[in-house]
Amino acid sequence: MGKTYVRVDDRLIHGQTIVAWCPTLNIKQIIAIDDVSAANPMLKSILAMSVPKIYDTHIVTTEEALALLKEPCKENRLVIVKFPERLMALKEALTGCEHIFLGNMAKRPDTIHQMTGATGIFYLSEQDVLNLNTLKAEGFSISFQQLPTASETDWDAFVKSL
Repeated sequence: MGKTYVRVDDRLIHGQTIVAWCPTLNIKQIIAIDDVSAANPMLKSILAMSVPKIYDTHIVTTEEALALLKEPCKENRLVIVKFPERLMALKEALTGCEHIFLGNMAKRPDTIHQMTGATGIFYLSEQDVLNLNTLKAEGFSISFQQLPTASETDWDAFVKSL
């Protein structure tokens, strides 16, 4: 049985995903979850065209993702969402997830927490923190990490800095 990894990155699929994360985690299936992108044929096409054919790639809605995640996967998969709130709707389907890697999250009107440094720039709202605390309490392993070769900051260490 393959492993499931999660990446929170508001860019969804991009060069770092394909060049760094997928090879490092031995990913064979990519599931990018964004209701807006999945409903827009042009956005969906733009995201998909950047992915080499060696990856089984899906750009789907949350509902479609729930169905996909219920299917057993023999190889490693990477689930990508833009923001932590989407994980709350998916958490039951993500049981057995190896790790949640927090990547780029740009500043939004409701963001009040910021983490900067060698690991990247991350902006989180109070709701993001609550959601991630909930996931951590339910057993998910969570850290900030821009690239697999970059330094990693554990979620617990970040929360202590608030």
